[in-house]
Amino acid sequence: MGQVTVFSGPERRRRWSDDERLRILNEAFAPGACVVRVAQRHDVSTSLVYTWRRKLRAASNEPAVTELESPQFAEAMMTQAPDAARPSLSPAIVVDLARGNRVSIFASASPALVAAALRVLR
Repeated sequence: MGQVTVFSGPERRRRWSDDERLRILNEAFAPGACVVRVAQRHDVSTSLVYTWRRKLRAASNEPAVTELESPQFAEAMMTQAPDAARPSLSPAIVVDLARGNRVSIFASASPALVAAALRVLR
């Protein structure tokens, strides 16, 4: 005849209070946190952590990531500080060419543009 073992005592199924769940969720989804490591530390499966998050979102009517609006552009405006140095209106380099022609290079010109212009003039 076989042997039967009867376990008596508290229920094996663990239960977490709402505060414990919220604390684990905050820790798991904090910036730089790893859900797997947090779940291991609290002896909880990762699927249970994601289930808790999904249920919390459903309860608070927070949209899931896939339900968010499509990305849009934000308006950007560039302004110059009042005390910033303004580029001078006079050229930094002036090259006089034959037949009265002249090439003016301003300080705001990129080095690549200046090099290309001087190569052509050679």
